[in-house]
Amino acid sequence: MSHELTLQEIDQFRSDFDNSRNQVVSRAAMRSGVLEASFNPAVTNRLNDVFSVEVETDNVTNQMQSGRCWLFATLNTLRHDFGKKYKAKNFTLSQAYNFFWDKIERANIFYDAIIDSADKPLDDRTVKAYMNFAGADGGQWAMAASLVKKYGVVPTNAMPESFNTNHTAGLSDALARKERKDALVLRKLVQEGKTEEVEKKRKEFLSEIYRMTAIAVGEPPKTFDLEYRDDEKKLHLDKNLTPVEFFNKYWDINFNDYVCLTNAPDHEYGKLYSLPFEDNVNGGIPITFLNVPIEYLKDAAIKQLKDGESVWFGNDVLKEMDRKTGYLDTELYKTDELFDVDTYMTKAERLATGEGEVSHAMTLVGVDLDKGEIRKWKVENSWSEKSGRKGYFTMSDKWFDEFVYEVVVRKEFLTEDQKKLAESKPTPLPAWDSLA
Repeated sequence: MSHELTLQEIDQFRSDFDNSRNQVVSRAAMRSGVLEASFNPAVTNRLNDVFSVEVETDNVTNQMQSGRCWLFATLNTLRHDFGKKYKAKNFTLSQAYNFFWDKIERANIFYDAIIDSADKPLDDRTVKAYMNFAGADGGQWAMAASLVKKYGVVPTNAMPESFNTNHTAGLSDALARKERKDALVLRKLVQEGKTEEVEKKRKEFLSEIYRMTAIAVGEPPKTFDLEYRDDEKKLHLDKNLTPVEFFNKYWDINFNDYVCLTNAPDHEYGKLYSLPFEDNVNGGIPITFLNVPIEYLKDAAIKQLKDGESVWFGNDVLKEMDRKTGYLDTELYKTDELFDVDTYMTKAERLATGEGEVSHAMTLVGVDLDKGEIRKWKVENSWSEKSGRKGYFTMSDKWFDEFVYEVVVRKEFLTEDQKKLAESKPTPLPAWDSLA
């Protein structure tokens, strides 16, 4: 059924708009912008920077113009653990190092997917999803954990940031274009039954991906010397470490002890889901989500914070956020009042329509509790100290309800039933799922 917009209808729209209230708010919105004109200063009163439970942290990191938040948030949790254990709270880890290996591993798994789906047409929904994901930066906690488990970590000074790690668009575009062209070659060889040629080309293409990434990012070190001063200015030196030796020696972390709790009310609760489409390392840690009501995410996160460990969490940061103040509050912008409309949707409706998504990852480092009631949360972002309060954001509990989708916590903080579910066989989700 189609509807042709008539001039009479447009005249009626003009008549409806023609009143003093609309003229006043229009002038404000046109001059200062929709968000500034609808900003609600009342949130300032409840979002102070005092918290009853805090993980001791100091400096923040800066992902700049890159989609590596998932990697930054993971390495932030690791560096805080290092800082607490070795009294070096400003110690930092190289995101460039693990970013390098992600590009290589992601290309490898992309070629696998293209070979496996070569019997499907190019306009097949799954094939198109793989093509769209080629060269991308975004990711999940399990992807970062897989990289650390296989390749270890290095300090920032062992592989510092470069222009192309801070500004990834150029490299990502080049890799995507290369991988998509390679996909056409591999598909044709598979369809022609040239199995040996397929494997030869795969290795050739991976070598070229390595070359491209090494040119743009630099080659990762095989060994390095760990040298740092702790908070008491004492010098520490540990020579000739490999990245894997460094991780195994200085961290006592088993990634299998962690689970990603998700709150996706458009999916059935009490189920374990997987997202094989986004796995980045063959043989790595699969991406899984245990879907539960939001109160379980909060409860587990608080327990982990009280135990002195920060929490990786996935969220939709661009909703009701002010970068300058670092406020995250569902009442931050009164745009519905500004436009005199009602745009409220439930969390399930936002996910189902694409209005809601996991667009960012950050780190929970504190919570403010009053007799068991949650007042607000302290958030470490990766947008430099120039945003928020020296890089830290303050999040209302209602914002947690609406815009937090994932927390990564130790299994010991789950209920007994949830622990069993976390070990069950997951239900795989398609590449176009709302959690992807």
